[in-house]
Amino acid sequence: MNDSEILQMIRENPSKGHRALFDEYYNYVYAIALNNLRNVGTKDDIEDCVIDSFTDILLNVDTDRADTLKSYIGTVVKNKSISAYRSLKKRSGDFSLDDEESRDIASKEDVAAKAENNALAAQLLDHIRALGEPDSEIIIHKYFYERNSAEIAAITGLSPAAVRLRCSRALKRLREKFTKDHTAKESA
Repeated sequence: MNDSEILQMIRENPSKGHRALFDEYYNYVYAIALNNLRNVGTKDDIEDCVIDSFTDILLNVDTDRADTLKSYIGTVVKNKSISAYRSLKKRSGDFSLDDEESRDIASKEDVAAKAENNALAAQLLDHIRALGEPDSEIIIHKYFYERNSAEIAAITGLSPAAVRLRCSRALKRLREKFTKDHTAKESA
């Protein structure tokens, strides 16, 4: 029986047409479901996928398009078996990094570099606090809040020239501390 005869039968007598479609395509549907679920599911899981696929096919088949019945059935079964595969993998809690879906798990973020930057930022803030007032305040306003010397002078009560001089000296001390820390870590 070909696809156009099955579709004609569904139009005239849906019960007989559905049975003919089932008889004609059962092995095809089962083979696709088995191929996609054999490594994760039981025989019952495969049969459930076949039943879900036929339910979807019989409820949604377009009886006016005889030329695409096999490809339509194949697409429905493939989608149902992929959904069943994902559901079974989630339910089992078993996954492998070699799995097809696990490629989506990997983060694009460089965790080691981010941790190193966080540690470096914490170290920098400790060194800035160790400068004391008003130098630490000047450095924070200048480099974290991007304020100019006149704005910082208004906040700290110093002259703009004093702010620039203190900022320059504070940066020199920070550089020395970082160099000292860095050489101490390399030699350890």
